[in-house]
Amino acid sequence: MGISKDRIKFNVGGRLFETTATTLANAGRDSFFGALFDDGWNLSPQDSVIFVDRNSDCFAVLLDLLRTGDLNVPANIPERLLHREASFYCLLDHVRSARWGPFDGNRLRLSDSVKGTSPGDGTAIRAGPDGGCCVAHGSVVHVYDWMLEEHSPINLDYQRVNDVGWIDSDNIVLSACERLGRGDGGMGLFSSSSGDLRYKFQVSHENQVKSYTAGALSFSPDYEIFASCKGRSNEYGIGVWDQITGKQTDFFYESPGWSLGDADKLQWLNGKSCLLVATLFPRKDNCYISLLDFRDKNMVWSWSDIGSPMAIDEKRVRDAIAMEDSNSICVVNEFEDLGFIDLRMYGGSVRWSSRSKLMKSKMPDEPCYPKLALHEGQLFSSMNDSISVFCGPDWVLTSRLRRSYGGSICDFSIGGDRLFALHSEENVFDVWETPPPPII
Repeated sequence: MGISKDRIKFNVGGRLFETTATTLANAGRDSFFGALFDDGWNLSPQDSVIFVDRNSDCFAVLLDLLRTGDLNVPANIPERLLHREASFYCLLDHVRSARWGPFDGNRLRLSDSVKGTSPGDGTAIRAGPDGGCCVAHGSVVHVYDWMLEEHSPINLDYQRVNDVGWIDSDNIVLSACERLGRGDGGMGLFSSSSGDLRYKFQVSHENQVKSYTAGALSFSPDYEIFASCKGRSNEYGIGVWDQITGKQTDFFYESPGWSLGDADKLQWLNGKSCLLVATLFPRKDNCYISLLDFRDKNMVWSWSDIGSPMAIDEKRVRDAIAMEDSNSICVVNEFEDLGFIDLRMYGGSVRWSSRSKLMKSKMPDEPCYPKLALHEGQLFSSMNDSISVFCGPDWVLTSRLRRSYGGSICDFSIGGDRLFALHSEENVFDVWETPPPPII
């Protein structure tokens, strides 16, 4: 790339700055500065001084960030102000990258705890793509930006929220229970900043629009939304919608003797172009895990504990996650014993790896079921008031995240270089971040 070495002058709020195209190129094409240049990073038009009517102190901080890669914020600049200015120049990712190091579960440190504003317990937390998060709390979803400032909440008027997911930093999808006699429920797309409903996702069955309860959500890179669905007639299964138009594009109906519409978890597998569907105990008396191929409406793999000799509670699967690199599915029971099912064998058995003997702490009064997450080659499992991190080909326990109050962890989520953990007591969630590496 040929980069002009010409000096460039800015007048920001009456204060003069001088830099080069090489420095501004570090902001990237999608930034405010990238729009000032042509394809060869030559200034267009050739203005002698570019006037920008913004805060000059924040501009100095951001320009130094582009020059050095370091973020040095004077004490007189509020974090909120810097966030606003970085957003204007489209440099939020640069600020976040300089503030936090690359995500590493073994180096995470507790950076903040946020007290909720609603009574009772939260039900789900989801990390946003820009470092924020949202918390489902009964019929309300509280939305936070990366500064952990709360936006306008999303209120569904006493419809219980079952799951929530981010389309992008501006849009959130909610799945909710149907209320009998009201014809509502299902799914909706909402603004993350204002909480306004943008459109609803409808289910059509036999050419008729049906009311339904939507459950677990998942998203594919091809702008598809998947949701487990339960209708009043025969609309049990997995629905598919286009993220952009909101139109239903497919529906995989539940077969007799299996469970799809009650699924607790959905996960899109990019490598296999299939959807993992897991219905788990105690929602059902038995556990059902399957891989669905929507290209030919086929269940290409399945596993269930029906008829399994290990019917005792300690072998009940509480969560499941597909691990494409190893062609397996990891499951966990209530004692944080990890199990692995080989995807290359249809209906194979679970190979359990007992870790319950490692759990020495006292069980809390209101324990929560374990949850699993896989992120950048590391496996995370919540258990009571802590989150364990497993690494390596044998998934060895390498670290554990724990704080001193808040009760059991009922849900957690990873995204935007942060881990968010929602506690069952005191309506509080924790934020864990990886500190930047030391400067040698």
